[in-house]
Parts: sequence; C-alpha cells; structure tokens
Amino acid sequence: MSRFRKEPDPRFWRLNRSLEFDKWLAPYDLDQSRAHARGLHGIGVLDAEELREMEAGLERVGVRMAEHGFQFEQADEDIHMAIERLLGEEIGPLAGKLHTGRSRNDQVATDVAMVVQAHSLRAVELCGAAMERLLALAEAHGDWAMPGYTHLQRAQPVYLGHHLLAYFWMLARDVLRFQFALDSASVMPLGSGALAGVNWEIDREGVAADLGFDHITHNSIDGASNRDFVLDYLAAASTCAMHLSRLGSEIVIWSSSEFGFCELDESFSSGSSIMPQKKNPDSAELLRAKSPRVGASYATLLGVMHALPLTYGKDMQEDKEPLFDAIDTIEACLDATAGMLDGIAFDRERMEAASGDEMLAATEVADLLVRRGMPFREAHGVVGGLVRDAVEHGKTLSELTPVELKQRSELLDESYYEVLQRASWLESKRIAGGTGSAPLAAQIESARVTLAAVRERVEEERV
Repeated sequence: MSRFRKEPDPRFWRLNRSLEFDKWLAPYDLDQSRAHARGLHGIGVLDAEELREMEAGLERVGVRMAEHGFQFEQADEDIHMAIERLLGEEIGPLAGKLHTGRSRNDQVATDVAMVVQAHSLRAVELCGAAMERLLALAEAHGDWAMPGYTHLQRAQPVYLGHHLLAYFWMLARDVLRFQFALDSASVMPLGSGALAGVNWEIDREGVAADLGFDHITHNSIDGASNRDFVLDYLAAASTCAMHLSRLGSEIVIWSSSEFGFCELDESFSSGSSIMPQKKNPDSAELLRAKSPRVGASYATLLGVMHALPLTYGKDMQEDKEPLFDAIDTIEACLDATAGMLDGIAFDRERMEAASGDEMLAATEVADLLVRRGMPFREAHGVVGGLVRDAVEHGKTLSELTPVELKQRSELLDESYYEVLQRASWLESKRIAGGTGSAPLAAQIESARVTLAAVRERVEEERV
C-alpha cells in the first residue's frame, strides 16, 4: 500500500473490512491458491522446490486457521490478504510470489464461484432428501381422501398422496434451478486479472480442471465483473424457500384444532411458556418466515449489481453476506423439511369427514348436465341454483327432492343422486395428472424415476 502515506480512518476501515464475513471463503481460497501455484509452476515462475514449499505452507495455514481459538489480526483487510500474511509467516518472502498473475478481483470471483458450485450441489442433494420423504408419504397415503381448497375454502376432493406430490414436483423444479446455478458457476474467472487479463500465460484450462471448473471465461472484463452465477443461486434459493413456505403454511393450518388433519412429531414442535397444553408447529411456521429472508438476499444483490459500471466496484463486496446468509437459511430449511416430514402423522378420519361434504360434488353434477348436452356455463348456473336452494332450506344436495331438481332442469333425474355418491368424485378424475387412482399411480412411478435421476446427478457431481 505504498501509494498511501496515511493509515485508513477507523470509520472507513470498519466499513471497508470484509474479513468478518469473507473468512467463510477460506477453504476455497486455499484450494484456489494451491491450483494457482501449480499453474505458476507450469510457466516457470515457481520451481519444483518452491511449489512444494508453497503447497506445504498453504496446508499449514489451513491447519492454523482451523485450530480452536485462532484469531485474525485487526490489520487483515480480507481473507485473501490474511492468508497471504499467514503464508508469509510460514514460508517467508516466497509467499509474495503467489499473487503473481492474479488480482483480488478475479481471485474473489473464483472463490465465490466455487462456493456456488458446492452449495448448489448441496441444495440439489437436500431437495432430493425432501422429495424422498414426500414420495414415501404419497405412496403410503395414496387412497386417503381429503378436501382440496381454493381461497382456503373446500373446493374438490383429492387424495392426500396427490396433494403431497404437488410439493414433490415443486422441489423437482427447484433441483433444475439449482443445477442451472451450478452450471452457471462452472466457468472459471481466474486469469481475468483486475479486468484486462494478466501478463503471464498460465494454462487456464489446466487450472480450471484442477479446481473442478468445466470452462473458463471468454472475456476478462466479464470474468472480473460477473456475479450472475450468484444471482442464479439466490433466485433458485428464493423460489425454493417460497415453495417450502407454502408447505409450512399448510402444515400449520392442517395441524390446528380446527382442521386436525395432521400432527408434527414432538421433536419438530415446541410448547408454550405459559400454556402447558400447547403443542406448536414452530418448525413449519419458520419455513414460512424464512422465505422472505432468502428473497431479500436476492433483491439485495440485484440492487448492488444494478447499473454498476464495468468492471469492479467495491459495491461488489456486498455479494457475500446475502449469499452466505441465503445458503445457511435454505439449507437449514430443506434439512428441517425432510426431518419434519419423517415424523408427521395424518388423521384419516378427520380428512375423510371433511372431504365428504356434498358441496364438493357440485362440479360433478355440472359435468352430468354437460354430458347430457347442456353447455357448461349454463350447467354451472343450474348447479349454483341447486346449491342456493339447499343452503336456503338447510338441506344437503342429496336431500333435494326430484321435484326441486326438475324446477332447475328437466335433465336432472335419479342419476343426480348417483353422482353424489362419494366414491365417484375422486375416481372420475382419470385424466393424466389428475387425482384418480390410475393417474396417481402413474404419477408416483414418474416421481420414482425423477428422484432416481436426482440421486444419480448428485453422485455424478460428487465423483
């Protein structure tokens, strides 16, 4: 820092210093430094003995940093400078050669890309674990009837297995989003330098392969200034957190005394500090509350990058805290979701009783009229009138008399009462993707294939 005669003002140093959060990057920075050292050896900047000494020194730095009670120095601005200082303590002036052919700009971009790769894969793995629990529950509760809802009002009956698989497919799409983030981060920025590239013809392809990257950046300006891969991860995490919030919300509602459809295991519930009878679904409630936190991380970085001139601005230091917080949050939520679903118990009688409301068969009656030639919009109005008649006279739909039916339509006869038999409501949905037993069985088979593909993808990436 010979350009400056003054030490940083403490107020500026507090704002500028990033070590409190970017120390998270330490293992990635150490791995990158080892690969970079091997790249320097490849062009003769380091001889074989210097490389061995450099690699051994970096190993010792990693051990020191992992020791209980290790403390950075106040003068350490960021993790990169801290590691360089520590390496100097281990191997002396040779440490100064490590920064040959790289800038902190491409160094940090590479570290962050490595983080996104690792945690995108972890998110895929955790999504798979939650999907596995959802599939097992769907298989075990395939023929358990329950009401489906719109506007939180009873709408049409469905099977519980069908309802649970809706979340399976949400997570399956989340897997694709996290996979996209992983692929997006698999392009190595190292070699971009501060913005224009570097004067040393390091084998970038070799270093990229050493670090597990699939490609190298085509443009040094883009390489130093790109954080799209972080935004891709945060977008995937935000959508995934939103999906988990919907699941959490339904579990909160279903586990209430008013619904009584399910009960969480005690290990995922909490009591009350004053009311000894309470068993609260706190884990599910937290799934709801964590979602906007992850979404805010995405919005934060989008705001940081908005209209930022090329290439690097100190603004980009603000990419890390939202990323790290989102990683911790979404991974905790996914892990808790799998555990929560492991011990959940459903009440078949309560769900079946709620799904037996004849009003849920209104659409079935409308379809009966359509099959007899009435346009659906007209049939909708006829059945709406029947519902109004039943409500006004305090009757169920099946208690309406044949005379009352004929007053609404001459097409209504004894078949009307057959349609109101509960057994037909669910099994009439035979269309692919519907709740009937046959399409549900096909859906479960598709879910098994999808889950196997997720597991296989994780194993491939782990190799």
